[in-house]
Amino acid sequence: MAPDRLAAALELVRSRGGTAQLVVLKDGRVLLDRSFGCAPDALFWTFSATKPFIALLVHLLAQRGELSLDDPVARSWPGFGARGKDGVTVRQVLQHRSGLSSARGMLVDALVMADWDRSLRALERAGLQRAPGSAPAYQPIAYGFILGEVVRRVAGAPPDQLLRREFLDPLGLADLHLGLPDELWHRHVPLRGSGSAGRITQGIVNRRATRRAVIPAAGVSTTARDLARFYQVLLDGGVRDGVRVLDPATVLEARRRSTAEGEIDLRIKRPVRWAQGFQLGGLGTYPGGRPVMGRLSTPETFGHNGSSCCIGWADPTRRLVFGYLTDVLPRGREGSHHLSTVADAVLAACVDVRSAPEQRR
Repeated sequence: MAPDRLAAALELVRSRGGTAQLVVLKDGRVLLDRSFGCAPDALFWTFSATKPFIALLVHLLAQRGELSLDDPVARSWPGFGARGKDGVTVRQVLQHRSGLSSARGMLVDALVMADWDRSLRALERAGLQRAPGSAPAYQPIAYGFILGEVVRRVAGAPPDQLLRREFLDPLGLADLHLGLPDELWHRHVPLRGSGSAGRITQGIVNRRATRRAVIPAAGVSTTARDLARFYQVLLDGGVRDGVRVLDPATVLEARRRSTAEGEIDLRIKRPVRWAQGFQLGGLGTYPGGRPVMGRLSTPETFGHNGSSCCIGWADPTRRLVFGYLTDVLPRGREGSHHLSTVADAVLAACVDVRSAPEQRR
């Protein structure tokens, strides 16, 4: 690694201002672990960087044979099948191809997302917006409630309890929570938004009722350290210190690409390389913006962005893990540009020893 380029990444974070944590691991070793304006154990709301956790619980149940990814959602949750949704499969939800981006629009879904039962009833009453499987269209909040209810009905336990039992406790990730416990409220980092949309989002997300709620598409509160540690487990094929939580084949299935090259996500309005629970890197040639995992990211890189203010990803090619959490809800494309720039500064610090003169000698 090139230390001066790592220092450049730190300066990008520092000069932006605000509260943040940045952790970078290489081959499981800590390269960077810095906090800006907060303690290392401060807990950030991660928005959609939460989604891989509920997706991996679904993959775990499939690994155990308790469900098939090609099962209709209505097989375990009959009420979901109303209004033509009986053919929507679990896999289509994982791939953002369910045909149902939201139950009642993004704003209304967000306003009631702290209420599990109301969110489920809205999904049961919702009609399809397009044919299932026809095209990817991002599901910001519906994703988590559909998969979360499948998990709850199949496993017989709420997703927050299953996540704790199957992943977090065995791996020793004590600072990662799907729903923030009241006793940890003093460690939460408030969100800062600007503009009308940012202020509305800030008002919703900074409520204690929102932070404590189980919102499987957006509700994880964590530190950059624990987020990075979790991605290191995935990079290592589902195991940490001899404790296995997922089979390597299950991790690979979750990472398997589900979109054609250049395919446009109908909600996001630009190409997204979706897997089955993750976003993928390798969009460096996309001309319409800066991919959040960096222009230098490889196609094998997997992770998830959270409203362009939080992100976690792992690069199997470079054996690199990146966890970056901030309190800034950006306007426009500023956030994705910033995440991309910081990622590229870290990726540029990866020196190819095969080309270094001292190695050739």
